Amino acid sequence: MATLGDIGVAAAINILSAFLFFVAFAILRLQPFNDRVYFPKWYLKGLRTDPVRGGVYMSKFVNLDWRSYLGFLNWMPEAIRMPEPELIDHAGLDSVIYLRIYLLGLKILFPIACLAWFVLVPVNWTSTGLEGAKITNITSSDIDKLSVSNVHSRSERFWGHIIMAYTFTFWTCYVLLREYEKVASMRLQFLAEEKRRPDQYTVLVRNIPPDADESVGELVEHFFMVNHPDHYLTHQVVYNANKLAKLVKKKKTMQNWLVYYQNKLERTSKRPEMKTGFLGLWGKKVDGIDYHTTEIDKLSKEITLERENVTNDPKSIMPAAFVSFKTRWAAAVCAQTQQTRNPTRWLTQWAPEPRDVYWQNLPIPYVSLTIRRLIIAVAFFFLTFFFMIPIAFVQTLASLDGIQKHAPWLTPLVKVPLVKSFVQGFLPGIVLKLFLIFLPTILMIMSKFEGFESISSLERRSASRYYIFCFVNIFLGNILTGTAFEQLDSFIHQPANQYPITIGTAIPLKASFFITYIMVDGWAGIAAEVLMLKPLIFYHLKNSFLVKTEKDRDEAMDPGSIGFYSREPRIQLYFLLGLVYAVVTPSVLPFIVIFFGLAYIVFRHQIINVYNQEYESAAAFWPDIHFRIVFALIVSQIVLIGLLTTKKAASSTPFLIVLPILTIWFHIYCKGRFESAFVKYPLEEAMMKDTLERATEPNLNLKGYLKYAYVHPVFKDIIDYHDDDDDEILSQKWETESATVPTKRQSRRSTPLPSRITGASSPKSLPDTIPNLPEP
Repeated sequence: MATLGDIGVAAAINILSAFLFFVAFAILRLQPFNDRVYFPKWYLKGLRTDPVRGGVYMSKFVNLDWRSYLGFLNWMPEAIRMPEPELIDHAGLDSVIYLRIYLLGLKILFPIACLAWFVLVPVNWTSTGLEGAKITNITSSDIDKLSVSNVHSRSERFWGHIIMAYTFTFWTCYVLLREYEKVASMRLQFLAEEKRRPDQYTVLVRNIPPDADESVGELVEHFFMVNHPDHYLTHQVVYNANKLAKLVKKKKTMQNWLVYYQNKLERTSKRPEMKTGFLGLWGKKVDGIDYHTTEIDKLSKEITLERENVTNDPKSIMPAAFVSFKTRWAAAVCAQTQQTRNPTRWLTQWAPEPRDVYWQNLPIPYVSLTIRRLIIAVAFFFLTFFFMIPIAFVQTLASLDGIQKHAPWLTPLVKVPLVKSFVQGFLPGIVLKLFLIFLPTILMIMSKFEGFESISSLERRSASRYYIFCFVNIFLGNILTGTAFEQLDSFIHQPANQYPITIGTAIPLKASFFITYIMVDGWAGIAAEVLMLKPLIFYHLKNSFLVKTEKDRDEAMDPGSIGFYSREPRIQLYFLLGLVYAVVTPSVLPFIVIFFGLAYIVFRHQIINVYNQEYESAAAFWPDIHFRIVFALIVSQIVLIGLLTTKKAASSTPFLIVLPILTIWFHIYCKGRFESAFVKYPLEEAMMKDTLERATEPNLNLKGYLKYAYVHPVFKDIIDYHDDDDDEILSQKWETESATVPTKRQSRRSTPLPSRITGASSPKSLPDTIPNLPEP
């Protein structure tokens, strides 16, 4: 059990670490050779160039102006200075709403912390419950006297905790309601003011039924000409180009190695040699430049052959397509309605924006998605609950008793006061953080296996699973290891009627562990984020060995993104800890409030200068944020009910039962009131945007804009090659349709409009053939 002194040592270590990270960042960001590492977003926007400094040669690499180092923390106020509307234009709505999560934490928990310390801390501190309980198997310290465990059983003081529980619940719900309303309004305003994007006109159609007479492309064109005759514009079928994508990626890797060896030749004037075996550790010695040139030529031929196979083989065409319409209104109608009598066929949904599409998963047959998700659900269950075993083991080793039991030869060392404080105040948090390093990557791989078609969907599913994992293992798991595993021997030798009292007393006592974890992850961890050590190292390695042109230098930058799937669940863990311990142990709250404030400044700086988002979902993730905070609020209420039950507060505890009921009702109300704004696009908004577009751009060539928007990236180079030849064709206006549709079917349907692509001849508005391109 960490004492107040142990937590003080941990705080000193983490504060010093954070300060050193900030100082290192302040120095490194001022160096000219690091400019592309710490300001890549401005380079990608074309608004910043490499700093040019006159004078001595060294000034090209090192900032020799000593005055610039005086204000080494000036980046903090600069990060806050950019107004929110300007930040939306600069970084997108997703980034701004992500920052609002940190502000939401401050809005909720800062007033709660002030009130809890003003009311509950004196109530808890002035009681003597821990001394009077005489529970020998639970150790406590001065910091635990700030918790509800220090209040006597059946005490009238519990009325103060109940009143505060109501106050905290109503305040949290009020802030959540106002924030949900604000974010929904910002989303609709953003969609109304957003520039034209292909996904505004496009839906993704899946589970297209097979047809003996028509290909997938012909069937899609026929179906939408029949059922959306006045609105259908064009489509792009989905190809299974995964093998081709792997070849293209392999060729890119080979080209990087070729550049590396060419640069090496220029520096040494000696032909570089390499081994052809695994990682170049063994195998035949060959000339590095000649070998990679030959391999690139082979891969180029394989890529050409595979591209022809993909475009010509009917088996490479998947039963899915991106279908585009003439208006946003028509796309909204199609995306939000059932297309056929059979609800499992012709499934439509809003298409992700092109950069959000996860192309590797589009070829997965729709019928296999349910099986895949069942497999992953079972795998996640075992991952979550079996992970509790190593967490319990690590927690045992990270305590004095555990170390003395498993490594008795270390007993003299851990009895040294400073070492003891380090072990109890710092080691558990850092061990747990190290244990979770690879978890987000594992969960992302699992989500990819499930078959989600967009990066945003993958991140939201991974974030959901990560939160469940954190709740079960970090929150519940550490409470259990503190109340059951560590105290197992003591529990066995005490009366059964003492179990609830012991557990109820020990839950708030685990606050000291969470305080150490918050300082490691939320203080030092956030400060380390701004340093960007990994991108810094990788950029300079690439710049030294792979860069030959300015384009290469741009590609060497690694701005990264917010990483919603790994960071948002950690934020939610802090909400959970803050709300659960607000009434139980208020001493946790200041540490969490500091985290939210520090993280807001750091990530605002990163979003302005560094991160380059992979996609823009217009804050579609907010309903998940709201639900998890409400869930944390309900958990806090249930914990308090259980805790007061163990304290035998029979006269006051029943008054808490209504709180979870009111909170659930509040969530249902918010869900019905606001959630539709995040899952549906109002037809009124779509019509207004279409009307404005027709008035301002009457000659817009929408078909040319959408024609190749959803072509697989591996075909983009071919499209770019043919752009000059196709510009004149694609700029023609849409043709007026006639009365019948030629079809390859044997009189199975009659349709009111003609096909523009199928039939005996191709229309004049499209080329008859496009070499090596996937035809719609």
